[in-house]
Amino acid sequence: MVTLFQKTYDRMFDRVMNLLRKGDVAEVWSFDDRTTRLEMEAEAKSRGITLRARSAYKPLVNAFLEEIDLSDVTAVSVSYPVSPFADKKRFRLEAYPLAALVGSRSFELQPKAPVEDLCYEVNLSIGSDIHTRTIYAPNRVYVDLTGQNVLSPTGWLKVPERGLDQEIETDFEEIYKDAMKIIAAHGWKSDAPFFEELNVSVQLPQMDLPLPPLDESMSLREALHEDLYFSALEYFTLKSGKMLGDRNVRPGQIVPEITFATGRPELSIELRPYDRRARGGEAQPLDEAQQAAGEAQIVTELNSLRGETLTCETVAGRLVHARYLQGSDAPVLISGGQHANETSGIVGALRAARILSTSASSHFTVIPCENPDGYALQGRLCAENPSHMSHAARYTALGDDLEYRGVSDEALIFEKRLRMQARRQTGAGLHINLHGYPAHEWTRPLTGYVPRGFPAWMIPKGFFLILRHHEEARPEAMALLDHVTRRLASQKDLMAMNRRQHALFETHAGPNGLTLVNGFPCMVTVGNDGLYPVTLITEYPDETLYGAPFVAAHTVQMETVLAAYQAWQENLRPGST
Repeated sequence: MVTLFQKTYDRMFDRVMNLLRKGDVAEVWSFDDRTTRLEMEAEAKSRGITLRARSAYKPLVNAFLEEIDLSDVTAVSVSYPVSPFADKKRFRLEAYPLAALVGSRSFELQPKAPVEDLCYEVNLSIGSDIHTRTIYAPNRVYVDLTGQNVLSPTGWLKVPERGLDQEIETDFEEIYKDAMKIIAAHGWKSDAPFFEELNVSVQLPQMDLPLPPLDESMSLREALHEDLYFSALEYFTLKSGKMLGDRNVRPGQIVPEITFATGRPELSIELRPYDRRARGGEAQPLDEAQQAAGEAQIVTELNSLRGETLTCETVAGRLVHARYLQGSDAPVLISGGQHANETSGIVGALRAARILSTSASSHFTVIPCENPDGYALQGRLCAENPSHMSHAARYTALGDDLEYRGVSDEALIFEKRLRMQARRQTGAGLHINLHGYPAHEWTRPLTGYVPRGFPAWMIPKGFFLILRHHEEARPEAMALLDHVTRRLASQKDLMAMNRRQHALFETHAGPNGLTLVNGFPCMVTVGNDGLYPVTLITEYPDETLYGAPFVAAHTVQMETVLAAYQAWQENLRPGST
């Protein structure tokens, strides 16, 4: 292990107190939780200072939670700012999930004319009166390590009587700035991978804030994890000579670990060897699994199936486990866990395989967890922050997305080997690839708020399907989609969830970009570069689900596999259309 950097930071609490003096009437915006900001106000009062401490993160939503009384309000109208330095919907997105928080009241969001003053204008209808509130959203423009201008929330201080109206660097921002500065300044070797594990550990005193009844929360610790992980990945992408968004970058495993601790914030950056510990977890009844399965249970479930055991090794030395069941049916590949923080597909794949295996004619390969290195990391991160989406566990320990890994370099195939083997061994024409995405809002506040390259994925929009097919496989692919969507559209609870999430998504983000097939949301793309002629991808908002919602997620994943498998057999049966 090599330590690159360690530092303890002054709290924003102390920074603000040092700037204020007795008699001041002031406002401050910081990246602190509500408890800390109330303590800041109380300390200021004890010193003869009148202070209002507000959140720099999602200031509009926090204003409604902390300051705006909706008791007699019948309608809410919000005009949001538009900046030339950001997507025109940036502040509309930042208002999420306000449409749900105002309940049954009339609600509308509309853009303001582009101006430098970044304020929300809120109109509250009370009887025949309209009460107006102005909510300031402090932001700054700076150039990040990718060379792009970004408009990001920032700390701010206003003391009108002393003419102070200025940006103030928060501890939260300073930690991010220092981390990226150290990473960019280090003398990395010329060729990737640059490390095994790049560990960025931060201790922060900010508590998460749940937003019932939604499966939502506001988490500064989660937001910092996302910003540190993706910013570091972007840096190494450019260092590797690739374009931003290229998923075939192999820097190594980038691991931001953001933990709660009272006292002064701390940052430590270390180079570590791979953590090769197995992911633990007690065995659960599979049909009722309340959370992600442990590694041992995945292997046990596979071993309970008939057929041939298949394995391959990851760069960290873990095994990818699979099972091949030979029969008279048309062969199919079933996989989950390509992105290892999307955990419902792993359980769904195992449940579907168990049912399919009861038929002697079944012919399939199942790889329930394609990315065990990422899956072990997800378990490690969730031990401290179970409700965080943990995108550092999304890709492999090399840092790439195995889907985009080339097949020509034998030494770098690793996890993708079993996909290739299943195609070569069986000639399967269909790959059912089980995925998920965040079940709550995904943000990167220090790099423009909207996750770069993933704007369509930052707010849940229900369960949907992505169909990819070779041009010549279009008839089979569309017949498959027709069958599966009919099955899924008949599920009342699933369709009710979709309607709820679609409505909230479209209020804050606009049209969802999906096409309805038999009333079920889908996306269809054509291309001949896929390993399999037809790939059906599921997308369930599962990241961070537990309990009954997690059971619902892996049940839908299982049912999608069963529907697709049945449809594929019917499609390829002689005389079928």
